[in-house]
Amino acid sequence: MNTDKRFDVTALGELLVDFTQNGRSSQGNGLFEANPGGAPCNVLAMLRKLGRSCAFVGKVGTDMFGHLLRDVAEEAGICMDYLVFGKDARTTLAFVKTFPNGDRDFSFYRNPGADMMLTEDELPLDVIAGSRIFHFGSLSMTHEGVRKATCRAIDCARRGGAVISFDPNLRPPLWDSLDEAKRQIEYGLARCDVLKIADNELEFMTGETDFDKGAAILRGKYPGIKLFNVTAGADGSYSYYEDKRVFVPSCKLGGTIETTGAGDTFCASVLNFVLERGLDGLTENDLTDMLRFANTAAYLVTTRKGAIRSMPERAEVEALLN
Repeated sequence: MNTDKRFDVTALGELLVDFTQNGRSSQGNGLFEANPGGAPCNVLAMLRKLGRSCAFVGKVGTDMFGHLLRDVAEEAGICMDYLVFGKDARTTLAFVKTFPNGDRDFSFYRNPGADMMLTEDELPLDVIAGSRIFHFGSLSMTHEGVRKATCRAIDCARRGGAVISFDPNLRPPLWDSLDEAKRQIEYGLARCDVLKIADNELEFMTGETDFDKGAAILRGKYPGIKLFNVTAGADGSYSYYEDKRVFVPSCKLGGTIETTGAGDTFCASVLNFVLERGLDGLTENDLTDMLRFANTAAYLVTTRKGAIRSMPERAEVEALLN
């Protein structure tokens, strides 16, 4: 992998505020904490903890939340020079209901949200082309304008020699139809080198609850995916590479509060591994080490609230592994 690049990872997509439940007021009203988040930027926040240079491309509103998000991401060490402030829509908000097992239900305020309004003309194409890895998800493909920008960014990154990373991050309420969601996720699958897909997304795309069968279907259809990773929540994670298949159980030490950001932390850990090892000649031991680190980092995030400000240090992950 070319190391003579400006940034290790550039990510494009949504930047939003997750309002998560945090107790009740003296009057019995629910209290919500404003946690800066958005999957692509969460990934970058963890990569910064691992010492990687990162840049974010996206759009927020010229409102208090947009400025909050920029400040928090900069505080995390992410280059935010390419964040666009738009006057045509407010910053996207998400209200998150957390269930006793840590799972979540989202209510989005995004009709439209500023992240949907990013245009092709606002892309820093030289930065995207000059990155070692380009990462994106499907939330930047829900609407035509930002979809065109995302597709152009992918093409630009590929021409620049970047490794393409994709996380479907399916959020059904944000799509006009699930058929359209499937079409756009297929677009991402056809263009990525590294995939992180959750168990429910694998079932959505293939109809299979058996991970091996579902992975075989997608790997057969999209042979360009070199590193195919499936996250199965509290059970653990799977990695498929060439003829190899590795499973590593999750870290189960208790204390889970919520799962926001866990998948993004996992994804970032995998991308850090790719930056270290590349995508050629990986062994089963390599894949096992990758998943053990990623699972452990993801577990640590579930013991904290929020995402961008909750990412663990490398030393914390390694201490748990040892």
